[in-house]
Amino acid sequence: MTHDAPFGTRLRRAMDERGPLCVGIDPHASLLAAWGLDDSVTGLERFSRTVVEALADRVAVLKPQSAFYERFGSRGVAVLERTVADARAAGALVVTDAKRGDIGSTMAAYAESFLHRDAPLFSDALTVSPYLGYGALRPAFDTAREHGAGLFVLALTSNPEGAEVQGARRADGRTVAAGVLDDLAAENRGADGLGSFGAVVGATLAGLADAPLDFGGPLLAPGIGAQGATPADLPALFGPAVRRVVPNVSRGVLRHGPAPAALRGAAERYAEEIGRAVTGS
Repeated sequence: MTHDAPFGTRLRRAMDERGPLCVGIDPHASLLAAWGLDDSVTGLERFSRTVVEALADRVAVLKPQSAFYERFGSRGVAVLERTVADARAAGALVVTDAKRGDIGSTMAAYAESFLHRDAPLFSDALTVSPYLGYGALRPAFDTAREHGAGLFVLALTSNPEGAEVQGARRADGRTVAAGVLDDLAAENRGADGLGSFGAVVGATLAGLADAPLDFGGPLLAPGIGAQGATPADLPALFGPAVRRVVPNVSRGVLRHGPAPAALRGAAERYAEEIGRAVTGS
């Protein structure tokens, strides 16, 4: 698989070869402590290196949460740079979870930070927020297309506060979230196979039957494990779109560290459960 292929093509290949599991890298202070690490840049780096070395050669996607690196300032961002680069070098696709969303030249700068191939933080995909208006994300779509990267746009998030915006009705009668998903269908139109522009849809939600999930791109589904959703829930929740779902597990895997073998074992168990649920075998 060439790195010049679009993100959607590379993601489909990784999901078919390794299974669709995405493991979040969320080095929050309590997890560092549980691993016996200091809440410091040194602890951050040891945590991140351990996860990458244990999992990057076997899971489809790793998803570092940028906030847990940014809180340490420039030294923490430097650890994020190394984490992203090392994970990609070992064969995992990296989705940086930064949830950027802004307007004009600022959005363009965010896009260049994460989606330009020459950027130190270049990632295979980036999470973005459309709630300054979907059109404000245009610089991110343009930069991603130019550099073979992808986006995951927040659509139906699992936090209860999200419903007041995402469930609001537009003038045309659609919910805001449905409008986002319909707009993503336009972005993915003409893609050869899986599109590069996905949505974030929580696996802990209910009643997705009316959501327009057939937009051609991947569905990043947080909430498996510690938040209460299970792999067995995926087919009923996502229906025919389940083959495009990238289930995200963070604490459910990371709590088994710091032993690399234990991290690998937890990831393998989730991958097997997800595989059985998705394929029905």
